[in-house]
Amino acid sequence: MSKFKQILLYLCIAVIALGAGSFFRSLLSDIYQTELTSEESQQGAKAILEASFPDLKGDDQAVSQWLGKVMVVNFWATWCTPCREEIPEFVEAQSKYGDQGLIFVGIAIDQPEKVKMFSQEFGINYPVLIGSFNTWSLLEAAGNRMSALPYTVVLNRSGEIVDTYLGRVNLKKLEKLIEPLLKQQPAPEQPVQS
Repeated sequence: MSKFKQILLYLCIAVIALGAGSFFRSLLSDIYQTELTSEESQQGAKAILEASFPDLKGDDQAVSQWLGKVMVVNFWATWCTPCREEIPEFVEAQSKYGDQGLIFVGIAIDQPEKVKMFSQEFGINYPVLIGSFNTWSLLEAAGNRMSALPYTVVLNRSGEIVDTYLGRVNLKKLEKLIEPLLKQQPAPEQPVQS
């Protein structure tokens, strides 16, 4: 076999392998995507809103401070390839929809120094918080049965989980979800019954 045919054969194999890998990654993330029951959704939202993490400066930040906005809470790490792929799109979406009431909240499960460098390199324009080992239990409470990253939770203005994504989020799909949510107002507080 000539050198040219060998190179062409290797190139074809590489293209097929890349295509198959992408297909199976997409298929697996759809398979492991679970629908949350109403109770699981309420418990997951409560767990997220009660959570508090240090920001890049080391100051504790309560996730609940963003209640009233449409929140896209993204659990990620600097070593996670799909995380690295989706974050530039999150930066773009934050710029596009931030003034309409959208807030991305990145919760990195990683070393603070690496997260700071990554955030600067990628120009992250939304709050980045530093998770700890205990963050994995929060992921599970929010419906991540696989304990895999990235994991994204979308909450409406009232703090209810609307959808979750295991794996890389497709920005077009995310936009179709958040655009109607941005037009909604939070549900009024219910009076406490005595």
